[in-house]
Amino acid sequence: MPKLVRLRLAALAVVASQALVTAATAQTPELAREFPGRILAAHNVARAQAGVQPLTWDAELGRQAAAYALRLALTNSFQHSDRSARAGTGENLWMGSRGAYNFEQMVAGWTSERRWFAPGIFPAVSRSGNWEDVGHYTQMVWPTTTRVGCAMATNASNDFLVCRYSPAGNVTGRPGLTAAASSLGFAQPRYRR
Repeated sequence: MPKLVRLRLAALAVVASQALVTAATAQTPELAREFPGRILAAHNVARAQAGVQPLTWDAELGRQAAAYALRLALTNSFQHSDRSARAGTGENLWMGSRGAYNFEQMVAGWTSERRWFAPGIFPAVSRSGNWEDVGHYTQMVWPTTTRVGCAMATNASNDFLVCRYSPAGNVTGRPGLTAAASSLGFAQPRYRR
């Protein structure tokens, strides 16, 4: 690709990314200010129900999440970032129709996976037999995770929420909520056939 074409494409990408950031935060300045507190509160409600300590907000994780949310919105794609680019950091993604969901509803999508959760050693943590059915939830309530940072970006049709967690949860061979969840009366594992 000729250098001039690459420069023009890069300039268009900058303009497009600025427009997306503006769209994501332009819901209202009040909503933009409320975003961290509301997202953190939604996480901490789920953590309290699971009997684990609350998370704290991490601005650097939020900046990392913003960069990736913007990438998803620009490409209108929905896939996790490369794990090697975020070593030691977990990630939850959410995508939905632009403006149709509030922050709490976005996080509630992840929390709803609790219905399939079964205490155990990761990845044996799902009553369905597939840890991916509960992976967002288990990352949210992973006992050794202490910090979260999230961001949202928007394109013409979709909102994209990205949350980053540190230290990462969903660690193979490690117990998730085994002790705490058992004391909360979670059902023993049952698998769909």
